Amino acid sequence: MRNGLILGLLAGLLVASGCHKQEKLHLFAWSEYVPQEVIDGFTKETGIPVDYEVYDSNEAMLAKLAPGSAQYDVIQPSEYAVEHLIHREMLAPLDFSQIPNVANLAPDMRDLPYDPGQKYSVPYMTGTVGIVVNTETVKDPIHGFADVFQEKYRGRIVVVDDDREIVSWALSTLGVPINNMSPENLAKAKPLLKRWLPLIKVFDSNDPKRPLLGGDVDIGIIYSGDAAMLYQQDHKFQYILPTEGAHQFIDNLCVPAGSQNKAAAYAFINYILRPDVSKIISDKFPYTNPNAAARKLLSPEQLANPASYPQAGHLDVFHDIGQSAADVAALMTELRGQSD
Repeated sequence: MRNGLILGLLAGLLVASGCHKQEKLHLFAWSEYVPQEVIDGFTKETGIPVDYEVYDSNEAMLAKLAPGSAQYDVIQPSEYAVEHLIHREMLAPLDFSQIPNVANLAPDMRDLPYDPGQKYSVPYMTGTVGIVVNTETVKDPIHGFADVFQEKYRGRIVVVDDDREIVSWALSTLGVPINNMSPENLAKAKPLLKRWLPLIKVFDSNDPKRPLLGGDVDIGIIYSGDAAMLYQQDHKFQYILPTEGAHQFIDNLCVPAGSQNKAAAYAFINYILRPDVSKIISDKFPYTNPNAAARKLLSPEQLANPASYPQAGHLDVFHDIGQSAADVAALMTELRGQSD
């Protein structure tokens, strides 16, 4: 098998360059996002153990990284975090001669705006943040954020625990571009957020599907992968892209500038991009797979999941907002304190 030959050659290069079985690949990635069988398979084929450390937000990841840090070899930032890290020269340019499986990416997942020329990042998985409705308990039509945040749904809503996401929903509702988080626009959003936040029962980015499955809530604004798993379990959970527009996130694999094991990092990224390996990731975490070759291996049921592969809607990616991130955090800290 050609991919096995490539991995074998890479493993040989790792040994020749001083990478041996006693060394580890230090992976810093989102929680519950890289299947253990993928990590085990990589170690089995290359002899390189993987130390998998997790985070639950881009901000937590960025806070732990330091310029020139040698702590990690592969990280998994979302699109705006990639942009942030590029601006601060904290990522290593990738040697794509060692990542031939990058050719498996769909054309629309290459050379993306947050990484012009695709020098520093490889898409791992993409998805949206949208609305999930338990159609057995919610009978009124839900089309957008304004439909969710109504008094009649007080205490029946779960949302991702992400300040920027939540603020972006208010901006979208007001017709303001989601990346324009100026002080003036945050001031416009504040009254709306002040009304919305007390209606929310659960803030959860790690497992927002749990309260929906348990019947503790009826509506969620959550990641599409979680929504897809809900739909797999019961078609009563309908996924809706908000009419105001939805955030399309693109999670990537990158190598920090200070990585001490770049050859191992390239081997890992190339392994992830193998169609059979990428399919395992889709099987476990049914987001939208950017790997066109892997999509060909998915079942018709997987491709028909409306959360994994939703109908076209208005989608926006986040960009690095610089110092405005601190203003967003301060606003949400104030409002969350008032809604407790």
